[in-house]
Amino acid sequence: MKNIAFYIASRYLLAKKGSTAVTFITWLSAGAMMVAVTAMFVIISVFSGLETLNKDLISNLHADLTLKSASGKTVKDIDKVIHVLKNNKAISNFSRVIEEKVYVNYKGKGDIAYLRGVDSAYIKVNPINEDVFYGTYPSFKYSNEVLMETNLHNRLSIPIDSTSNYATVFMPKPGTGIINKEEDIYNKRDFLVTGVFPGKEQLDSYIIAPIELTEELLSLPKKSAYQIVIKLKNPETVDAVKQSLLTALGKNIEIKTKEEENAAFWKMINTEKMFIYLIFALVIFITTFNLAGAIIILQIDKKEQSKSLISLGFPLSHLRMTYFYTGILIVISGVISGLIAGTILCYFQLYTEFFRANELLPFPVKIVGKNYLIVALTASLFGIIISWFFSRINKDYITKS
Repeated sequence: MKNIAFYIASRYLLAKKGSTAVTFITWLSAGAMMVAVTAMFVIISVFSGLETLNKDLISNLHADLTLKSASGKTVKDIDKVIHVLKNNKAISNFSRVIEEKVYVNYKGKGDIAYLRGVDSAYIKVNPINEDVFYGTYPSFKYSNEVLMETNLHNRLSIPIDSTSNYATVFMPKPGTGIINKEEDIYNKRDFLVTGVFPGKEQLDSYIIAPIELTEELLSLPKKSAYQIVIKLKNPETVDAVKQSLLTALGKNIEIKTKEEENAAFWKMINTEKMFIYLIFALVIFITTFNLAGAIIILQIDKKEQSKSLISLGFPLSHLRMTYFYTGILIVISGVISGLIAGTILCYFQLYTEFFRANELLPFPVKIVGKNYLIVALTASLFGIIISWFFSRINKDYITKS
């Protein structure tokens, strides 16, 4: 009997209806479901692309693990820390980093910048040298050769790789007391710009310099570090490596993963993604009321046929299943066609970059398998609920005029 109910439902969907209006409303509900599913899939795919884009944007800002002192700026017992890191087989490379805000001046033009002092191993952790689009990455033979972020460089107009055009960096001195001369206020050092890199907003107004330069400006001893950035051989083992390092180094050390370093940022991204999902889930829910209308009008159109089936002994429960299956088939056709249309639109954007956030940035799109599952389950859940509720036809409605 259930197979008969499914067969009749498929005929209701595919065969010509008794009324043109019924046919129109049936396929309108399927079309509305398709449009809603397409929109939801495309938007979620865009957010997946944004997530990947943001990971790329911060890839040069945070390593797999970042080690800091739990108290104070400088990492204490640096020799022990370096020894532990060298002996950990899960670690690929690590680099000492000192970062401070400074004032930069060149021929009367001044600006505030972030000076990030790194050692020669830094590019093995964060390959920022690959982003240099003009000039070269510092050779680290001299402590006054630096790499400058493009927006900062444009504001200061410092010539690249020129041995005669020096800019000056000023670092305020800590301490108290009476200021008698200029040297009591700050340390300063002349430097040369060897190359320029795009900051991608995450590294805006940054200067990448040999760590010796920051040690001199801050009057710190050799082998100092505000933090140590760590690259793992297998990033998936990040939690296990973090725990082993905390066990080996004790409570004086604080270690954060890339996600923990950007906890507020990722919370914002995930919250926005959740709200977008809820909004489009509501859109799909509202769209399913077209499905309710199609089932009700189909019941009216097929009332005489239903009366005949009941008279021939067709159970009422199976008649209800017939209308339920009809609704499910409409939902399935809408979901499948919507996912196909959404996939085509996503590939169109991937290959043509037609839709753009601005002149330089096309909307990022990433096709992920779980997005198909999320959209299909959401639409199917609402479709099943609506189909079941509105297929509960009453026997009195069929038998009585």
